[in-house]
Amino acid sequence: MIIPKPQKIEVKSGTFTLNENTIISVSNETKKVGEYLAEELRPSTKLPLPVENIASDKNRISLLLVDNDNLGDEGYELISTTDEIKITAKTNAGLFYGCQSLKQLLPPENLYSHGTETQHNVAQSPMSAINIKWTVPCVNIYDKPRFKWRGIMLDSCRHFWNIDFIKKNIDIIALHKMNIFHWHLTEDQGWRIEIKKYPELTEIGAWRNENGEKYGGFYTQEQINDVVKYAADRFITVIPEIEMPGHSVAAIAAYPELSCSGEKVDVPTTWGIHENVYCAGNENTFNFLENVLTEVFQLFPGDYIHIGGDECPKKRWEKCQKCQQRIKNENLKNEDELQSYFIKRMEKFINKNGKRLVGWDEILEGGLAPNATVMSWRGIEGGIAASKQDHNVIMCPVTHCYFDFSQTENEKIDIGGGTTTTTEKVYEFEPIPDELSDEEAKHVLGAQGNLWTEHIATVERAEEMLYPRSCALAEKLWSSKNCSDFGNFEKRLELHLKRLDVLKINYFTTIP
Repeated sequence: MIIPKPQKIEVKSGTFTLNENTIISVSNETKKVGEYLAEELRPSTKLPLPVENIASDKNRISLLLVDNDNLGDEGYELISTTDEIKITAKTNAGLFYGCQSLKQLLPPENLYSHGTETQHNVAQSPMSAINIKWTVPCVNIYDKPRFKWRGIMLDSCRHFWNIDFIKKNIDIIALHKMNIFHWHLTEDQGWRIEIKKYPELTEIGAWRNENGEKYGGFYTQEQINDVVKYAADRFITVIPEIEMPGHSVAAIAAYPELSCSGEKVDVPTTWGIHENVYCAGNENTFNFLENVLTEVFQLFPGDYIHIGGDECPKKRWEKCQKCQQRIKNENLKNEDELQSYFIKRMEKFINKNGKRLVGWDEILEGGLAPNATVMSWRGIEGGIAASKQDHNVIMCPVTHCYFDFSQTENEKIDIGGGTTTTTEKVYEFEPIPDELSDEEAKHVLGAQGNLWTEHIATVERAEEMLYPRSCALAEKLWSSKNCSDFGNFEKRLELHLKRLDVLKINYFTTIP
């Protein structure tokens, strides 16, 4: 009945019914989670659901913090009887995830207040929802996540997404007990984050010419602060991605002196890998990036900064006098080691500011930065190599975790080389490779699904690519390793799709 599947669930006889007398019982420490739950349920149930420091009333939902190390930082227990629903956890994060399970134990219509209209929306109207009996089956649930990194990446550069969609996406991530929103904010085709020291990044770099029309947009620092707080209230960390040294033409369009040639260029309108990259021999490049990251640090309080590091052509470096001089001065062997120098230098600055660097698996080339976390996308090999070097890893191989790939053989998408990634294929994904010892496997923090948007131009299409594949991935990252019965997942997904209907998510359905 719940996605992701809890570690243990025991269904008993009887039900708990929410009514006019139901209260949400909290302490001072748990009040914020209680208020979140009340705000989620009031629009659909039309019940008052007061949040109070009361423990004696019957018909209550109790949120309790307990000193239970077995639950870890994100686990919870949920016990519902005819008189009370009691959620206990070691932390407020655990209580929050217990609330997500509670929402899935209620009739799907309790979720109706989120989202916007889509073709799949068959939810009852708010007025008809008043007549629903808001019951919860009596159950005992013990639950905690298998992995600490459970993420979704959204590319806002190839196509730009408004704040409403970003927040809606965060709400759905939270419902599935995922805790990382990886936000791809800079790219060849658009720079999407306001940097006050460099206004032309958004005045010029955020816009491109699409068939004679100006296309693009960017997020102000005020909007980013709003999104980060919105996510944090749902126990989701926002990880920004600021690409370097490749995938940087939008920045070079704004400040041409950052490239090897210094020539003026436009923001590209074509996808793929562009040869124009940051000049690794120019000190101004590093000054620029350090100034940019200084503002990024202030906006994103999480531990990690993603620097990309992928698909960086070296042709410009091979012909650049400054880059060749850098290779000579630093006693580097070649351009691969120059890229490693670039990443290591940026990591020192990132670490100095109390943050940790994460990058795509190309950062292994030429030698891995000392404290870097590797995001393994070109398969699992990069993750295996990094784990064996005692580096932390996030698994997101194209074979199972790239949600811009087609979902059926009939669906023609000009990306992924014809690879088809079904929901069942995602569900088969195992983040820890057999090649790793138990000690090496501890470096696998988790995994994430990546939605690149070269060929995804609308909210409806983005949702169709994310769901229900991200539901399957959420289960693989939260539930126990032996949770491998896709047939059982499909049965629970039938009900879960009704929830997505209520949430007005344009999820994918198989095309005959």
